[in-house]
Amino acid sequence: MAEDLARFLSDNDARIRDELFALLRIPSVSARSEHKGDMARTAEWVRDSLSSLGFETVIHQTKGHPIVVGEWRKAAGAPTVLIYGHYDVQPAEPLELWTSPPFEPTVRDGKIFARGSVDDKGQFFLHIKAVEAHLKTRGTLPVNIVFLIEGEEEIGSEHLAEFVSVHRETLKADAVVISDSTMYAEGQPSILSSLRGLAYFEINVQGPAGDLHSGIYGGAVVNPATALAQIIATFHDESGKVAIDGFYDAVRDWEPEIRAQMRELPADDAAFLKEVGASALGGEPGYTTLEKLWTRPTCEVNGLLSGYTGEGAKTVLPARAMAKVSCRLVPDQKPGDVERLFKAHVARVAPKGVTVTCEHLHGGRPWKAKLEGPIYDAARTALESAFGKAPVITGEGGSIPVVSDFEETLNAPVLLVGFGLPGENAHAPDEWMSEENFRVGMRAMAEMWDHYAAAVKQ
Repeated sequence: MAEDLARFLSDNDARIRDELFALLRIPSVSARSEHKGDMARTAEWVRDSLSSLGFETVIHQTKGHPIVVGEWRKAAGAPTVLIYGHYDVQPAEPLELWTSPPFEPTVRDGKIFARGSVDDKGQFFLHIKAVEAHLKTRGTLPVNIVFLIEGEEEIGSEHLAEFVSVHRETLKADAVVISDSTMYAEGQPSILSSLRGLAYFEINVQGPAGDLHSGIYGGAVVNPATALAQIIATFHDESGKVAIDGFYDAVRDWEPEIRAQMRELPADDAAFLKEVGASALGGEPGYTTLEKLWTRPTCEVNGLLSGYTGEGAKTVLPARAMAKVSCRLVPDQKPGDVERLFKAHVARVAPKGVTVTCEHLHGGRPWKAKLEGPIYDAARTALESAFGKAPVITGEGGSIPVVSDFEETLNAPVLLVGFGLPGENAHAPDEWMSEENFRVGMRAMAEMWDHYAAAVKQ
């Protein structure tokens, strides 16, 4: 790496960490209305951070939470890169399971513990600091940079696709870079090749007009909780495969060479079980654990609610029952098609004696990269230089809803290069990000812009 950039980041390490901690202290929980003011405050914080570096920065109001766009376009003739991130975070509950307060960043054993540390404040902030290294040491950048930092990723990015479409000329870029994912293992840089999509549903089962005495009415009235359990039980066959008619029809098979590369990655099912605290693995038969996580679709119950769940006994026949269900999708499944199949299945298997409704809450398309071109070449070179090891190609079981929108609307390749680690507790108590990954990530991204500019000129 260029010595001037490395020296700047090293000399300013303490200040950069203090700034990150200030960002992490703002409880920007997009799902909770009581944090609306915190969301606005975080958007202003991001705007001020970019403006202080000379970016022309605007906060765009939406029907939901604000979007921050910062532009630096002073590298005449050079390519333009759009860097995407999100400043919103998941709710921190259950608070009692945090070792330290979720919005008071704390370092333990080389890990930065705080809600949003890795998902995604720490990861997009390291890009800002990588850019700062160039501007403060050289007064310029080798490429043009546009930052788009949104506040609704954790609730489905409902307004972002429309925003990207309306502002496509402002956001026009030769490549898009996103850091909102994990490396395959500690010390092993990774380039993400795929994301699963999402179709998320709420099922409501209504039985009697109100809760009933289970002794007086039980056995004669259909129990909504039992009816819901019967519905859920039909989602999979005995082997663990999804049993919804047509669910796999659009699934695209992965290239044999890509599957072979995945099977060559060091994977330890025993270690995986220990990480998640489970006693056995499940899922669709015929695939390795990595293939199940990266290349296969799923149908999972995310939450259940019915009847009495307090201390002691209450002999009640509940009036209603509810379940949250998510389907993770792979190319070429579409959320709308899966919605149609899922609702038809629920309607077909719903027992008599209850009223069942199914609502599609939100969704996102799956994505698969074409791992070629100057942005990927630059990333490989910069990651190997920073980490001392060539990056591996991985997949991701989660979803980033806007990736496909960027690729299609802006007609630009998307590079996903993350600096999280397995077991980082994103979305869970004690979320953390590796201090070392944060530092090395800054160095890698700062170096990447030199390599990208050079690769485009060739």
